[in-house]
Amino acid sequence: MAALNPWRELRSARYGLLLALMCLGIWLNAADTLVTVTIMPSVARAIGGYEWFGWTVAAYLVGSILASACAARLAGDFGIRRMTILFGLVYAAGCALGALAPAMPLFVLGRFVQGIGAGAIVALCYIAIPGNFPERVWPAVFGAISAIWGIATLLGPLLGGLFATGQHWRTLFWLFAAQALIFAALIRWLAAADGQVDAAKGIPARQLALLLSSVTALGSAGLVTHTFVAGALVVASAGGFLWLLSIDRVSQVRLLPRDAANLKSAAGQGYFIIFATEAAAIGFSVYGAAFLQAIHGLSALLAGFILGGIAAGWTVTALLVSRGGAGRDALWLRLGIGIITAGIVFGSWAVPRGAPAVAALAMLLLGSGFGLAWAFIAKAIIGGLKGEERDAGSTAIPTAQLIGGAFGSAGAGAMAAALGFREGIDAERAIRIGPLLFLIFLPFGLAALAAAFKLARRL
Repeated sequence: MAALNPWRELRSARYGLLLALMCLGIWLNAADTLVTVTIMPSVARAIGGYEWFGWTVAAYLVGSILASACAARLAGDFGIRRMTILFGLVYAAGCALGALAPAMPLFVLGRFVQGIGAGAIVALCYIAIPGNFPERVWPAVFGAISAIWGIATLLGPLLGGLFATGQHWRTLFWLFAAQALIFAALIRWLAAADGQVDAAKGIPARQLALLLSSVTALGSAGLVTHTFVAGALVVASAGGFLWLLSIDRVSQVRLLPRDAANLKSAAGQGYFIIFATEAAAIGFSVYGAAFLQAIHGLSALLAGFILGGIAAGWTVTALLVSRGGAGRDALWLRLGIGIITAGIVFGSWAVPRGAPAVAALAMLLLGSGFGLAWAFIAKAIIGGLKGEERDAGSTAIPTAQLIGGAFGSAGAGAMAAALGFREGIDAERAIRIGPLLFLIFLPFGLAALAAAFKLARRL
């Protein structure tokens, strides 16, 4: 009976509390972005530093990349449980830095530390599933974890909106620090003994250092006032990223599969689509709520829910195609990336110039494109890799997404500074030239669309 009804087994005393604890670990990461983008205008009003807006997302994502790339190796060397406790404490420390920050640079440092903690916790939770749950209930466990991301779509903006007024945003960071401490404390008592971890041999240190340097250069372009220096930082960032791909392809320990940099391969095209679409769209997550509040006078709660339309559209369409999308892989891939591109164009007008309801429609459209295409991009990538690289290729899919988000958010911050939003979001200026901020990476979206048509021919 338990095999036929895995949820009954998961509700038992043996597994129920442990599943809830793992869901708490996933929640710490899933809710973070929507909570943060909702409260960021309040944070900037309290401690200044509008020019650091892009960094609040980029630093978190870079921290997540660094940690997730090292999590399996650390778990193999020191044990899953010990490392999960450690990174729960790291996440709590990052929250504390954010809560205590008197100025934006320290707040960004806190976001980086939070990202390290969250990225490692998510990776370690996935690694721990085989050792803590019988194989017969794995699908239900993964289903429960996936549901947390949908719940975060609703509760993330709600929490951000409730705590956005005055200095209450600091309380929100203390709340998440407390959740992380509870998570770390309970792991000691609920998690099973550490099992064997098939960790990768070594850590791609050179690639990670180049990634950190490249994102730092791009984000720093928004912090300098000299045009030539800013331009040089952008060029250095692009060169560093290309160098990263070149080194990664010939390294023994890689961050991405060998074919990731080969745009003639199915895997290379798929990874590029993921990177490019995430980079092209993340500007809405970074600046959308701030624009909506400045232009329309919306509450943080309502602005957060409008931005949450991206996640909501993604979730709904992903469920729809999972039920009836079989045999139409190429169609959903082309349609999804086409809708993302259209959503970027529509959203770049709707957020600064349209009514709030129109902006909400644009965010739903944008998220729907991701939901339509994502599973088929992943399928094409994994199917295009050789057997020995498929496991690494699967874990590299979220890594490519994080890298795209880090570059996109840093680039959006640099563009915002260039457009005159260094000291804040002026409503008149936002309406007049705001669309340019959200169109900065549209060429990436168009390139992703071209790659999607090429990849679709392989499906």
